[in-house]
Amino acid sequence: MRGFAVFIFFIFISSVVTATDRYLLVPDAVFDGESNQLHENWVVLVQDHRIIAAGARAEIDAQGAQIIDLAGLTLLPGLIDLHSHILLHPYNETSWNDQVLKESFAERAARATNHLRAALMAGFTTYRDLGSEGAGYTDVGLAQALEKGVIPGPRLLVAGPAIVATGSYGPKGFADHVNPPLGAEEADGADLVRVVRDQIGGGVDWVKVYADYRWGPKGEARPTFSVEELTSIVETAASSGRPTVAHAGTAEGMRRAILAGVETIEHGSDGTAEIFAQMAAEGVAWCPTLAAGEAISAYGGWQKGIDPTPARVLKSQRAFELALAAGVTICMGSDVGVFPHGESAWEMELMEEYGMSNIDVLRAATSVNAEILHMGSEIGTVAPDYLADLIAVAGNPLEDISVLRNVQFVMKDGYIYRAP
Repeated sequence: MRGFAVFIFFIFISSVVTATDRYLLVPDAVFDGESNQLHENWVVLVQDHRIIAAGARAEIDAQGAQIIDLAGLTLLPGLIDLHSHILLHPYNETSWNDQVLKESFAERAARATNHLRAALMAGFTTYRDLGSEGAGYTDVGLAQALEKGVIPGPRLLVAGPAIVATGSYGPKGFADHVNPPLGAEEADGADLVRVVRDQIGGGVDWVKVYADYRWGPKGEARPTFSVEELTSIVETAASSGRPTVAHAGTAEGMRRAILAGVETIEHGSDGTAEIFAQMAAEGVAWCPTLAAGEAISAYGGWQKGIDPTPARVLKSQRAFELALAAGVTICMGSDVGVFPHGESAWEMELMEEYGMSNIDVLRAATSVNAEILHMGSEIGTVAPDYLADLIAVAGNPLEDISVLRNVQFVMKDGYIYRAP
């Protein structure tokens, strides 16, 4: 049934290669997800959803395989975005408040179906989705629909409602008699254990907590949970085999999240040299979400290259420099949904612009992200026994990272969704 659903999708989107059990992919070059260079004159053999062999063509027995000619293209592992929001669309279309308050779950799921398709066609074969933003466990249902082949899209790991401290999150600003739905689930103190367990029961893959938020006296970001509260979340999640991720923009919020044992920290634009050194020492990875910061600034009227750089963008640039210098493991996580799905490569362009080498950007979006997801033996690398998540782009991403926007071929789990 899954193969049939994908085949129908093939017919719907374009005329593509018909399904077979064995493919030989023949690009100009291959990035394997880990090496320092591209492998020229490599081919990749795929069978039954997995990579069977990768290397020089003369060394690979491709008898009976259907040849996929990828001349002029660079083949690489399917890209991974570790910070997405499939149930959001750009804020310059509809504000976050109005998405949470005025759009039905049905509409948001319908939009998410389009978002997932756009992401896959742009070469993203895995998403970690960090919060349904008021839509309950709709993200869990969408992940199940993807797994069944009902809809096309990236492999999806979800965080469900996410957890916030009482009084900290939005929507806010309503009269006392109005009780609007929130964009996340409130909990405090001892009740955090119950809520974490409830979300685990709801089907989340990661537990997400907001370690700080904009609830200070002047609307500034301040820590929300104590170290003890955060630790209770991390330990409860870990007892079920699930990791915890923390939203934290302030240095103090980041410090508390690190001490509690979270595995990744999102945003972190106020991180200091000391905080990033602590992250590196403890093995906590960082998703800087650079594209979201630039997108929100642009929605406010900023014209990059014309207007002075906004303070929020300057802070992100400085934090990125500090994290690089400290040796922090940096994720490719864009906060897509704030800006259009299908454009996550923007984050990779900014990572390069802010100081990371092209090869390290590619690793971050493939093998590094796969390790952070605890899937390093399954995805993110072009090697035998790995899942056949493979894409091809026109050009050389080591020379120009922006060629990642020019995706010509997409394979996920051995199924071809896009062909030249």
